[in-house]
Formats: sequence, structure tokens, C-alpha cells
Amino acid sequence: MRDFERFDMVRPPVRTKWYLRPLTYILSMPDVWKHKNVLTKTGVEEIKPPFVLLCNHNAFMDFKVATKAIFPWRANYVVAIDGFLKREWLLRDVGCICKRKFTSDIMLVKQLMRTIKNGDVAVIYPEARYSLCGTTAVLPESLGKLCKLLKVPVVTLICHGHHVNSPFWNLHDRGVKPTEAEFKLLFSVDELKELSVEEINRRIVEAFQYDDFKWQKDKGIKITYKGRAEGLHKILYQCPECKTEFKMSSSGTILKCEACNKEWEMTELSELKALSGEAYFDHIPDWYEWERQNVRAEVKAGTYSTGELPVRVDSLPNAKGYIDIGRGTMVHDMNGFRVQCTDKDGDKHEMVKNVPSLYSCHIEYEYLGKFGDCVDLNTLEDTWYVYPDPKKCDFAVTKMALATEELYFDYEEKCGRNHEPGLA
Repeated sequence: MRDFERFDMVRPPVRTKWYLRPLTYILSMPDVWKHKNVLTKTGVEEIKPPFVLLCNHNAFMDFKVATKAIFPWRANYVVAIDGFLKREWLLRDVGCICKRKFTSDIMLVKQLMRTIKNGDVAVIYPEARYSLCGTTAVLPESLGKLCKLLKVPVVTLICHGHHVNSPFWNLHDRGVKPTEAEFKLLFSVDELKELSVEEINRRIVEAFQYDDFKWQKDKGIKITYKGRAEGLHKILYQCPECKTEFKMSSSGTILKCEACNKEWEMTELSELKALSGEAYFDHIPDWYEWERQNVRAEVKAGTYSTGELPVRVDSLPNAKGYIDIGRGTMVHDMNGFRVQCTDKDGDKHEMVKNVPSLYSCHIEYEYLGKFGDCVDLNTLEDTWYVYPDPKKCDFAVTKMALATEELYFDYEEKCGRNHEPGLA
């Protein structure tokens, strides 16, 4: 396989073109108005750029609300490389900075420093992916150091309702309204000087605590969409009745285990109601965290492994398009990820991501509607989309995502390093 051009990660961030600022606002507002978004501002009355904006991440609507919150100021946004696909010029002109997910990238720090030097807003989504079940994803421990380094105020934008409106496992817009968002000053420059990195991290984690399903129930917002449970089996992959994995299915408002035939109905308040017998979990995030505990037990016992999965692999070295680099195998086990494949020219390729190199990973469900669920693995120069073959193996990319985190935490614990809850 010939060597393909790589995305230019060194090119300085572009200050948003003056004519694009009102355009991004105009394009964002119809959805914001449709969902009657209520934006609450706290402590930001005197705020002006440059500052850092830390946002939670549940759906594309997050970007639109962020546009509403900071308009008319210029901003640079950290965006994954697939967001640049086929439209690099536009994404650069509106101020986006490319990042390959879950990589240690000193160049990104330099780009953010340039944003601050330009007097603009540095917009960061530190969870680095859409939340899988509407609750906080693990945050990088480096956040506190970054805030200290940039020496400007830190503001948070925490949105509520975006996950239940368009969950990652089924992106259909459910018409949830009103959605809410909190635009809040978290640290002044003086506070950043005085506080330790550890205390800064602790406060960021505290600010990022959210639960979209609890928010929905507390607000009494009903979702009448008839297909509201479709796709739910992507995150709830293990049956609490018979403990079988990878045999869950979903259709309409029903979640079902194909192994023991137990069924749950997803109500209009997004609660789970067993159609017979014990419900086990009526709150979706509780089921998800039970699965995490089970994965943690496998990791602690040293038995976690997907086995060898047959896969197809696409590469994204730049923003021009995906490149099929062949078929092969993927193993995710106590050593981390190992992917091997062979392209049509007979050239062999391998990517190894060991446990300490990856505190979390990005996954996709039915990615682009092409080859099904995938795991997204990155180096500083390439991104691989690894698709296990659902016809030849049983798997759940959700379990791989949970295991990636639990393997990392276990490794850190064995090395004598204990992290604050919610940090990696």
C-alpha cells in the first residue's frame, strides 16, 4: 500500500472568518429554537475572551448551543479528524482544530496556546466522544495542568436533554423540549494561580456530573417516539436475568434478551419496566454501570478477552476519505488492542495499543450505515476504524470501551497511582 498524505496537524488554527461568524449562528439557531433551549448564565456577566470553554458531549446539538452561548466571539474548537472529512477547508475556516482521539498530542496544546494568544475562546469537549448513556464519561487528568498553563478564565457549558433527545445509540430527534444548558464561570485567573492541579481537576469533575435520564424524569418530559428503545441493546448488551452477553435486541419500545426471552418496555419517561418478573434496573445508567462492574471483575481476575475477532479495517490518514486497508483480526485482552490486517496488495499492517497508552477508546454504532459497529483506534498520524464481522462473531463494542477504561484503571492501581474518581 502506498504511503498516503497525512493530515497537517501543525498548521496554526484559523481565526474564524468574519463572514462565517453570523452564518454559524444562523445555521445553529433553528434547532436551538425548536428545542426551546434555556441557557442559564452564572458568573459570566463580565467574561470576555480569551477564555477556555469546557463542554459536556451528548449530541451534535451541543455545538449549536455552544455557538449560542459565545456568539459573537471568535472561537477555535477541538474536533476529531472525521469531522473534517471532505470539508477540511470549511472546518478550518470556522476555527476547528483537528485532534486524533485519545492520543497524547503536544501539538494540540500549542494550538490552544495560539488560540488564547489570539484573544479567542478555546472550546474543548474533554469527554472526547458522545456519552454512551447520558452520563459523564471519564475525563483526562491533564485538564488541570492545561488550565494552569493557559492562564485564562475557565468556563463550563453543561447541556441537559441532548442525549435523551438524540441518544448515541439511535440518533432520531425525539423533539425533547425545553432543553437546558448552564454557562458558568468555573475558575478566574486568580483562582487558577492559587489552586493546585489536583483541586482544579476535582472541581472540573464535580462540574461535569450529569445524568440525562434523571434530568428527563425530574422534569417530567415524556418521549412519545414509538421507536424510542431501538438501538438500546447496543449499550445494554448483557441480560441481568440470565447474565448472557451479546444476545440483547430492541424494537419499538421493547428491549429483549433473545437467550431467555425476558422483555422490558422503555416508558415515555425512559424508565425500564419488566413485562414479567423482576425489572432489575429501571434506570438505564444503572444497568450500564452493572455491566461495567462485571467487566471490572473480569479484569481483576485477569480473564478479560474478546478472543480473536475477524475484522475489516478502514484507515483515515487525512480528511480526503476512508481507505480500505484490508481484512484481518482484532484481539482486545489484558494486554490491550492488537489489530492485524492485509490489504489487497498483500501488504500487512498492524496497530498495537497497549493498556497504559489508552485510558479510553472511541466506538461507533452502525458507523456511516456501512459495516456496522466499530472501534476507532488512533496514532498521531492515522486513525483506524475496525469493524468486527457480526456474521462471524459475537461482540459488543460497548464492552470493549468499558474494558479499555477498566484495564487502564487496573494498570494504574498496580503501579501505585490512584486517580480521583472520574479522571484518568
